[in-house]
Amino acid sequence: MSIQLGDEAPDFTAESTEGTISFHDFLGDSWGVLFSHPADFTPVCTTELGRVAALKEEFEKRDTKVVGLSVDPLGSHREWAGDIEDVTGHKLNFPLVADPDRTVADLYGMIHPNASDTTTVRSVFVIGPDKKVKLTLTYPAATGRDFGEILRTIDSLQLTAKHKVATPADWRQGEDVIITTAVSDEEAAERFPGYETVKPYLRTTRQPTG
Repeated sequence: MSIQLGDEAPDFTAESTEGTISFHDFLGDSWGVLFSHPADFTPVCTTELGRVAALKEEFEKRDTKVVGLSVDPLGSHREWAGDIEDVTGHKLNFPLVADPDRTVADLYGMIHPNASDTTTVRSVFVIGPDKKVKLTLTYPAATGRDFGEILRTIDSLQLTAKHKVATPADWRQGEDVIITTAVSDEEAAERFPGYETVKPYLRTTRQPTG
C-alpha cells in the first residue's frame, strides 16, 4: 500500500511502550508524526529516538504528538529504552509501537522489498488534525533523520494551512513568506499590506501572525 498526500492516515490499535493506543484517538485534534525504525538495538535508531525525546517540548509547542514504531516486540522495546537513555541521556517519553506482525508497517507501506523484505525503511508521516497525511519522508536504513527539518516542515504546514501563503526554499519560522497565486493583487493588498512583488507570479510578505 502506498500512502499519498491527502490520504486519510490509516487508523490502528497496537501495543506500545505507553500501553495500548488507538492511533486516531491518541492524536485527537492534534497534529501527529508517525515514524518507523528498521529494528530495535540498532545504532542509528538509538540516536534518533533519543533526539526525538530531547525535542518533545518542541513538538508539544506545535501541538504535535509523536509515535515511533519498530517491528520488534514490546519486551524488546522496553529493554532498548534503557540503551536509548544511556547513549543519548534522554529517556523515551513518547509511545514506541510494537509491530511484530507488521500490520502497521503494511498499512503504511513501510517495508520496501527492494531495500529489505523484513525491516521497515525510515518512514515519516506528518498527519493533520483532520487525520489526513500532510507530508511523507522516506530515508534508507543507514541515513539518520534530521528532526530539526521535520519540525521546520511542521511549522510550514501549520502556517500554510491557516493562511494563503507558501514558504520558500530554506524558510525558517519568522522569515518572509510567499503569497499564493490563488490570491489576487487586490486581496493581497487587503490581507498583506505592504507586500512586495518580486515577479508577477512571486509576491512576498512578512510571515502572518495569529
